[in-house]
Amino acid sequence: MEHFEQRCSNFYFFFMEIANQLFILQDKQYADFQARLLPTLNQESIIGVRTPELRKLAKQLYKSGKSDAFLRELPHRYFDENQLHAFLISEIKDFQYCLIAVKAFLPYIDNWATCDQLSPKVFAKHKDELITEIKLWFCSSLEYTIRFAIKMLMQHYLDADFQPQYNDLVAGVKRDEYYVRMMQAWYFATALAKQYDATIPYLETQHLDAWTHNKTIQKAIESYRLTDKQKDYLRTLKVK
Repeated sequence: MEHFEQRCSNFYFFFMEIANQLFILQDKQYADFQARLLPTLNQESIIGVRTPELRKLAKQLYKSGKSDAFLRELPHRYFDENQLHAFLISEIKDFQYCLIAVKAFLPYIDNWATCDQLSPKVFAKHKDELITEIKLWFCSSLEYTIRFAIKMLMQHYLDADFQPQYNDLVAGVKRDEYYVRMMQAWYFATALAKQYDATIPYLETQHLDAWTHNKTIQKAIESYRLTDKQKDYLRTLKVK
């Protein structure tokens, strides 16, 4: 019993130490800036640690061997802890362990920034296994799990590993959440830049809802990767 209590005490001080480090790195002006970008979060949950500092702390924790305990403690109290969590997962080099950590974390993601910062490096080396998981994430009822699934397709499967069915997966998502639809638009704008011929029919036949359709065109026109001729044609496809 005494040994168990000592372990609990050690864990408590470990997590307090991480929270203290985050507050030492706090930038209150940056916290105010982040609050404006993250309207779905309670402003009190945002400490205001800049991304380079969080990445640096994640690397230190990962190298120290203490990150496993932090990854097991969910949910976190602060947005910055969730950001740190995402950066720690992204450092994991073992695919299966990384996948377990991602699956455990996804249900607790409550904002677009943490969702988008979760970008495991090891995924790029295991695309055959990863695509199976991505397809399962598309079936989720959770807003940010679906956003993450679309992001993973966009990040890893729009180049040599592209298949037309991936466009169908993204177009088939029928959700009202702003952050899901924005990621759909981002995906299709990127797909236009990388797989134009396979993607343009989705706009020509209006496979997407009007808002996502027009947002896709807007983002694609802003891209430097499409030609002026392609951009002029996209302008003719806008839904009034």
